[in-house]
Amino acid sequence: MPKDAQQPKKSSRKRATKFTLYAHVKEQLRREILDGSRAVHSKLPSEDQLTKLFKVSRITVRQALADLQRDGLVFKVNGKGSFVSKPKAVLDISMLRGFAEAAASLGYETFARVISLQEIEASRSVATHLMLEPKAKVVRLQRLRFLNREPVSFDITYVRSEVGAALANVDLETRDVISVLENECKLTVVKAREAIDAMLCDAETGKHLQLEEGGPILHIERTMLDQKERPVLYENLYYHGNSFRYGLERIRNSG
Repeated sequence: MPKDAQQPKKSSRKRATKFTLYAHVKEQLRREILDGSRAVHSKLPSEDQLTKLFKVSRITVRQALADLQRDGLVFKVNGKGSFVSKPKAVLDISMLRGFAEAAASLGYETFARVISLQEIEASRSVATHLMLEPKAKVVRLQRLRFLNREPVSFDITYVRSEVGAALANVDLETRDVISVLENECKLTVVKAREAIDAMLCDAETGKHLQLEEGGPILHIERTMLDQKERPVLYENLYYHGNSFRYGLERIRNSG
């Protein structure tokens, strides 16, 4: 009877050990991919090499690689092995979050390069979206956003001049503008209106995103609003066509 009682515990320990080994292999490879130690499109060690490196079974290695593939971090080429995927920006459109905020929640490394920050005369379109008089002064911020050290988005953001003054005093390489609006400017952002379309990039956008002119990009036009439906920000975001994925959970109304 005591022997029978001990048997499930042994089985449980085996399952726990197997899961721990599999999780260790997956997490180690995931970390190396996300921190740039393994370059985009570089080949991962073979299954035999990984089994020797981690001292685990081939089944454990295959399970870890399969999960990394489902996560979009690696891809397989029949007869050649597994390779590091180009990172994709995954945005959940059911939540209003900044790019850095969304990426950080998924464990991705992200930063921005400020291209320009200057006060300009608003175009008719910008003035309309910000509910300003024609030719009013606005602050335009241009940034190139990186995901795991790869350029994925060229962002052009417009705010009112009084709001734009706050942008000059913060670290725009690591912070989202929405965070600055809410903390430094004490504004309340409650929602955003967005329009999404596919387009071909121009020469300037292609230069920033390392794409040939005419390459595919995804364009997002966004206006953020406060609790009184007043616009606090207007921007155009241009995403590399191969580096972007939208996520959404939708519920069917059975009534």
